[in-house]
Amino acid sequence: MTDSSHTRFRIVGGHPALDLVNTVTPRARGASIEHDYLTSPAELLDWSRRIELIDLRDYSAVEGTWRSAPELAAKALGATVEIREAAYDVLAPRAAGSVVATDGVKRSEGSAFERLMLRWSAAAARSMLIPDERRERGIAELIVGTSPAQLIPDRLVVAAVELIRTVELRQLRACPVDDGGCGWLFLDRSRNGSRRWCAMEDCGTRAKIRKLGERRRATAVPQS
Repeated sequence: MTDSSHTRFRIVGGHPALDLVNTVTPRARGASIEHDYLTSPAELLDWSRRIELIDLRDYSAVEGTWRSAPELAAKALGATVEIREAAYDVLAPRAAGSVVATDGVKRSEGSAFERLMLRWSAAAARSMLIPDERRERGIAELIVGTSPAQLIPDRLVVAAVELIRTVELRQLRACPVDDGGCGWLFLDRSRNGSRRWCAMEDCGTRAKIRKLGERRRATAVPQS
């Protein structure tokens, strides 16, 4: 789930939209949030670079724009958080192992799709289709994020909509909160579909240690 530092954490989703959803821990409806990793434009910028949503040139353009116009940075952060929560509302109820207050999500699912659609439409309006006959596949490239101010949320909402359109539901899973996991979403691309934890070396290991402790306590001989 997390590294030892609150500013660094594992990237386990297998898709940018799921990595975005996983910037809150734990991920369970009604649970108290222990940590939100995207509370400032600087954190959003660094995280976007880390998941390779943007390259170094994009980073410089976005950082310069946000530094000169902090209100645009705040707007981009707000848009990103809206995309994150809408994506979670749509994806979580369909993820195996997810702990979700079903009624609550059903009430907001329609608005979640609407929020994503509005953000996607705005991102599409800022995108460009560039002919490129040198490509081995296709004859044009779609450039998403032509405006540095909204580049990051634009790319994230396009990624989220694409995942929602194409995800193989048998691969969509949640780290099991009921067994001590964090609720993060991920794509299980293992050959036999047996991945259960966001990261075996993190949530999986902690769950094993806890269960071992419970078994030892259950079998301990009472002291007379």
